[in-house]
This record gives sequence, C-alpha cells and structure tokens, in this order.
Amino acid sequence: MEQLQSTLDAISTIVWGPWFLIPLLLGTGLILTIRLRFLQFRKLGPALNLGLVRRADDTDGGDISQYQALTTALAATVGVGNIVGVATAIAIGGPGALFWMWITGLLGMASKYAEAFLGVRFRTTDARGEKSGGPMYYLQKGIKGPFGKFLAYWFAIFAFIASFGIGNLTQGNAVAGQLEGAFGVPHWVTGVVLMVVVGLVLLGGIKRIGTFTSAFVPLMILVYIISGFVILVLNAPALPDAFAQIFTMAFSGTSAVGGFAGSALILVLQMGVARGIFSNESGMGSAAIAAAAAKTTHPVRQGLVSMTQTFIDTIIVVTFTGLIIVSSGVWQQGNANGEAGLMTSEAFAQHFGQFGSAIVAIAIAFFAFSTILGWAYYGERSVEMLVGVKGVYPYRILFTLVVFIGCTVPLAIVWSFSDVANGLMAVPNLIGLLILSGLIARETKHYLDNDPKLTATSAEIDCFMVGHERHD
Repeated sequence: MEQLQSTLDAISTIVWGPWFLIPLLLGTGLILTIRLRFLQFRKLGPALNLGLVRRADDTDGGDISQYQALTTALAATVGVGNIVGVATAIAIGGPGALFWMWITGLLGMASKYAEAFLGVRFRTTDARGEKSGGPMYYLQKGIKGPFGKFLAYWFAIFAFIASFGIGNLTQGNAVAGQLEGAFGVPHWVTGVVLMVVVGLVLLGGIKRIGTFTSAFVPLMILVYIISGFVILVLNAPALPDAFAQIFTMAFSGTSAVGGFAGSALILVLQMGVARGIFSNESGMGSAAIAAAAAKTTHPVRQGLVSMTQTFIDTIIVVTFTGLIIVSSGVWQQGNANGEAGLMTSEAFAQHFGQFGSAIVAIAIAFFAFSTILGWAYYGERSVEMLVGVKGVYPYRILFTLVVFIGCTVPLAIVWSFSDVANGLMAVPNLIGLLILSGLIARETKHYLDNDPKLTATSAEIDCFMVGHERHD
C-alpha cells in the first residue's frame, strides 16, 4: 500500500507540476477569456437568469431541461471538494490556496462555457434515442483526422477512470469518515447504505438523475450556505484579517502545520489549482456531457447556463468554506487525528457544538451522494463511446459496487488517485479547447450580436441563423 501511495504521489507531482497542467489549465482559461471578450463577466447576469429563473428553452431537442442539466452538473461538482477539498488545500498550502482556487474558478468559467458550448454543438443521438455529447464527441468531430480521434479516446478512457476517483471513491470515503466522527456510524454500514441507494437511482438513467438533482441540489446548497453565513456573521471581526492572510499568503505560502513543506509558492499554487479543478471541474470537460443532454435552442445558451455552475461552486460555496476555516483559526491548529477534512467540521463545532459537526457530516453525505450520481452519468457516457450501449449496465453495476470500497480504503490513496485521474482527463480536453477556440469565439459572437439578452424565441433564432448552421 505504501508503494502504491508513493507511486501515485510521484505521478501527481509531475502532472500537477509547474511546467505541465497548471500552466495549461490557467493558460487555456485566460486565452478563452480574452477570445470570448470576458464573457463570464459580461453575461453572468443573463446566464443566471436563464439557468435559475427561466430554467428552460422553448424546444424539445434534448432529454432534460437546461435547469436539470445545470443541477446535474452541479450535483457532480458541489461535493466533497467544496468541504474536504478546500480544507485539504488550506491545510497543505495555507490560506493563500483559496486565492488560487478563486483564480481557477474565474478563468474556469470561460473554459466551462466553451466545453458546454461544444458539447451541445457536436452532440449526437445514441441507440436509445438519448442525446450524447462531451469531449469524446466534439474532439473527434471538431478536430478532423487521427489527432482528434486520439484526443477523444484519451479523454474517454481517463473520464472512465476518473469517475471511480473524483466521482466515487473520494465521495464515499469522506461520507464514511464524517458520519463515523459525528454519529459513530461504522464505515461498512455507510458503504452498504450508500451503495444500495445509489444503485436504485442509477437504474433510472439520466432522466431520473435529472429529476432527482433538480429538486435536491438547490436545497442542499442553500442549507449549507445559510449555516455558513451564520458562522461568518459571528466571525465578522476576524474576516478582514482572513482576507489579508488569503491574499498575502497566495504569493508566499504558509502551511497549516507551519512546516517547510507548505512554504513554497509553487505548493500553494499547486494545491489551489488542483483542489480548484477538483471542486468546479472547469477544463476537465465533464460538465459538457451533462450539457449535451439539455433541451436548448442554441449551444451558446447552454454554454452560458453551464458557466454559472462554476460561479456557484467556486465563487460562492468554496468561498464560504474557505472563509469559515480561515476566520475561525482552525487551519492553524492542525487536527487531532491528522485529517484535514475535519477542519471544516471543527470550525462549525466552534459555534454550534456537536450540532455543527452534524451539519457538516450531513452536508457532506448529501453533497457526496449527488456527486456520485452526476459522475455515474459521465462515466457511462464515456463507456458508451468506448464499447457501445452494451457496456452501460455493467458499468452501472461496477460503479455501484465501488461505492462500498470507497467507504473503507485509506484517505490519502483516494485523493492521490483522484488528482492523477483528473489531471490526465483534463489534458486532451484543454488541448481541444485551444484548437477549437476560434470556432467557439466566432459562433458565440454571431449569436450574442443578435440575441444579447438571451430572450430570442426559437423562430427568431432560425431567422438570424440564416447562413449559419443551426446546432440544437
């Protein structure tokens, strides 16, 4: 086990090193931000209105509504990364890691828009009559020749692998640890219950997942945010110093344990970006799979709706968790049993006692459960691309069984495995986004020049799309 841990750590260090994925991830987000003329800032308001208020387009071209596609993607991202991932980043890299999570999120909104746009534009209909899309389709359709096909299969293989890491093992592991700490529930009991419930929902496919997440995810986020807001109000006097630490240590680095390991800038940057992408998945390409199933009148609209997912995940939920940990001071105290993820629980317990620990444990259980459902869908779409529809049900069975394993394996190995899988999954997608950035920018500009407020009907879109191919 120790050898496996050492191997995974060595690979993770290379993948998330200063000369590989970090510059590729941030650079892609920056280039897309510039080419799209800062779209994530210009159109955030209309995008939030379309996704959360209006919720649907007047079209039948898809399997689930735009709102359900958004909540399915949110289900896959608002999870353990928002609580345990943030705590781990701060524990290793110090408060400055939160700054780099913000940067990853802001630039990642452009990446999330681009991949969701492409997911709808190049989507297809599978043998069951359902919409299929995502990097495994738009990479080979948008980039002609063997290179595009190579990138598509690279993505599909590592998306399949990553679904068992970020979307399964880490989630179950965190739930089991928190429920044992808060309520004394044995890991194996959590594993059995979680496995059974996940299996029951997955049998219904994307439509059942979409229906479930559309009702469940907003409530889940709201409860956590309200609880966190109360703590931040109580910690108000400490907030100015908390922000000062975040911005100062973003460029110096101080770990929670105060040792040399967290003192280097590169470690702060690495933890911020790695945990940032773990949380919001911008640039990984995963959310494009859910976006492709949406009923939408145009790829631009769904791209903008999907973009709001990163805003909600990182700029809102991650920020609440990070500020709670830093302002409460628990990041300086370490943890009695060495598990950084319990820092969030300790911060809540400072103000709410045992009830606070229970809030975090229940939040993690719900967050993780929804993430497992969202990633199960991502994984099965990757399997479908690799081996066809016949591989979907065997995948669902295997995925469900792995939920139990995740509740019982060591925490460190789970996180190292997930970091490696996430990174290797993101690489082909980021390369594809850069290659297709010109197409994304051109078609986005044409659409928004004609429908800047995102209010055009399907018939009106047909009129101004004359001379341009309609993709919906």
